[in-house]
Amino acid sequence: MSYQALYRVWRPRNFEDVVGQTHITRTLQNAIEQDKFSHAYLFSGPRGTGKTSAAKIFAKAVNCEQSPVKEPCNKCRACLGIQDGSISDVIEIDAASNNGVEQIREIRDKVKYAPSAVSYKVYIIDEVHMLSMGAFNALLKTLEEPPQHVIFILATTEPHKIPLTIISRCQRFDFKRISQKAMVDRMDAITTAEEINIAREALEIVALTAEGGMRDALSLLDQAISYSENEVTVDDVLAVTGAVSQGRLAEVVNALHTQEVKSALEAVDDLIQKGKDPGRFVFDLIYYLRDILLFQSAPDLEHNLERAIPDETFRQLSGQLSAFWIQKAIRELNQCQQEMKWTTSPKVFIEIALLNMVEVKSVTSESSQIEPEAVQKLTRKISELEKELTSLKQNGASPQASAPQKPKRTPAKSGRKGYNVPYERIRQVLNEASKDEIKNIQSRWADFMDALKQNNAPAHATLLNSKPRAASSKALVLAFRYDIHCSLALEHQQTIEPLLTEFVGKPFTIIPIPEQNWQDLREEFVRKQKGDSSEDTPEGDGTGESSSSSNEEDPLVSEARKLVGDDMIEIQE
Repeated sequence: MSYQALYRVWRPRNFEDVVGQTHITRTLQNAIEQDKFSHAYLFSGPRGTGKTSAAKIFAKAVNCEQSPVKEPCNKCRACLGIQDGSISDVIEIDAASNNGVEQIREIRDKVKYAPSAVSYKVYIIDEVHMLSMGAFNALLKTLEEPPQHVIFILATTEPHKIPLTIISRCQRFDFKRISQKAMVDRMDAITTAEEINIAREALEIVALTAEGGMRDALSLLDQAISYSENEVTVDDVLAVTGAVSQGRLAEVVNALHTQEVKSALEAVDDLIQKGKDPGRFVFDLIYYLRDILLFQSAPDLEHNLERAIPDETFRQLSGQLSAFWIQKAIRELNQCQQEMKWTTSPKVFIEIALLNMVEVKSVTSESSQIEPEAVQKLTRKISELEKELTSLKQNGASPQASAPQKPKRTPAKSGRKGYNVPYERIRQVLNEASKDEIKNIQSRWADFMDALKQNNAPAHATLLNSKPRAASSKALVLAFRYDIHCSLALEHQQTIEPLLTEFVGKPFTIIPIPEQNWQDLREEFVRKQKGDSSEDTPEGDGTGESSSSSNEEDPLVSEARKLVGDDMIEIQE
């Protein structure tokens, strides 16, 4: 096999080639040049960040025929022998497959012999955390007081698994994740040398996907080169990595920001139909929003962005989105991520999360539209009303004039787009409703939801934001935030109704309705009741919600209702 992977061909041969670890390479270079290097080192950090490469370069530098030098010459017999593995005095050991006491004892027995070809014997033990406790104990004494001609370099991705007695005997160097810019610059140099045509944006996507590991980045780049034809394009890299392009992420975020729910849901459906991983999409979306929030707070920290390239669209979104909405959206997506782990229908949870993000946007938009002048007028009006109420309470007299009543809203003629509200069925339920039925269901609702969560997680997620509003002997009216929740509830009707029957004791048919339509319909029903009869009905309207007035109501409360309306009154006995 003549072809070699890029990460093998371009493995660092000098300290200068070790990308993004200047704090380590400079220390090692100075120690070698001043002949003050230690007998034992611990290199820890994420995979693919240069630990083993740095160890091999260190072994060449201390044994170079030009030593002491900051960089190995890579020309002398010692450097070339260590590089190709022909010199037996530099030993690389994989602790994952050589983790027993016998192997470590063999090392301990051989360290006393002088090196045969170079000045120092160097033992590079990779993934050292895989050694057994007995092996660590066997290594302990040798590591503390090795012969003058022996150097140990331990490399690991999980330093917390290494006994403190071992760590305390080594000089520890922590390798960090390589920055996106450093990886892109390195890959750009490699592709130029290899005469590979690739767009810089494609390199940036590879760097983002590699998550700080240079070896992973070069492996992905190798895949993309094999997948492509004459030139490596952005689409080639996206196909190989399974990532979602920044343009699609920006498209979804912008649709949610402008409350274009249809566009956002269609974009998600399209991505999943094309085979994108739903979990990866949510992961990328969380980090894209995180980068927008970070950019808003400190635009100078562009190099700290994890998933975004600060292009024009990104800058526009950072200027339009509020920090409050971004934080709420990230929490919704994080909750979605947790729930997706236990379901075979991740798309449902993504859609519900997106709808909740739109709702957060609508709330923040409404609050932001309140002008300071309107707030001042409302404050003055409340102050005047408080004075009038105080006067009424002291004098017990009826007011000279009453404020105009709130105009009543007319019920909507049809449901929101995508779901037809069955008004006649719900009116029939209201006519037959009783407080006993709705109270019976409400008292068992929490237990029912717990059982539904264990039985069918997607159905439980659909009913999370629903509320039982009215019940007859055969039907239950459930109010939801959005019409899409109503449609989803009907999809799970065969699961919900039999389980509800078990808890309530008799069969019920669920009738979903959006919350806004429910409020309109209930007001219409209450007005009709008042028009048909001037007497109080002991059972009320059967919805479990108190009526807005009563014939036997305290005169002071009645007058307060006329002045300020129901929304601003709290009655206490």
